[in-house]
Amino acid sequence: MLQAIVFDFDGLILDTETHEFQTFQDLFREHGAELPLEEWSRVVGSSDSDFDPYAYLERCVGKRLDREALKEKCRKRHLASIEGEKALPGVEDVLKQAQALGWKIGLASSSVRDWVEGHLESLGLRHYFECIRTREDVQRTKPDPSLYLQAAECLGVHPSEAVAVEDSPNGALAAKRAGMACIVVPNSVTAQFSFGSVDLRLSSLEELKLADWASGR
Repeated sequence: MLQAIVFDFDGLILDTETHEFQTFQDLFREHGAELPLEEWSRVVGSSDSDFDPYAYLERCVGKRLDREALKEKCRKRHLASIEGEKALPGVEDVLKQAQALGWKIGLASSSVRDWVEGHLESLGLRHYFECIRTREDVQRTKPDPSLYLQAAECLGVHPSEAVAVEDSPNGALAAKRAGMACIVVPNSVTAQFSFGSVDLRLSSLEELKLADWASGR
């Protein structure tokens, strides 16, 4: 019987991922290059990917670039692009549904804690989460299951008693490896990716009725 729900953050609660991909696409085009989505897919939902977009850009243009300057440019552009963004549709409603069911609520993110907690506070959603696990808490991030296993332990439930809500293949794989059920809600970038075996796929969290879905499992 399900007793908990664990959310991803980037691309699910706040759509940082679409803006980040656009930021890097713009950078590549400024250098006369293109960033293929299939290459970018390797980094979405993970901080342990072996894909380095700056190294890839250097290979595309055939010369060394000032990576630190490019990183700072992308960081500033990305922050500016998400300024004022609101939580994605349906997020708070699903959080309230989980509360009404008496479920424990957690979050597992490959991002750093300050990034996640800062945005949750700005969105007015931090109070919903009993437990948050981020990059600092594990040796390896998604698709490794450690973040989800730690979130379940923190919430005091067995992984089989929790459902993860994800937007990326790396995140969904991490949840399934941890032994959780997994609902995926891809964003405009990850909707084009191939997902493995998941329990439910939706186009928006607005479609999710937790009680109905849980009773029909």
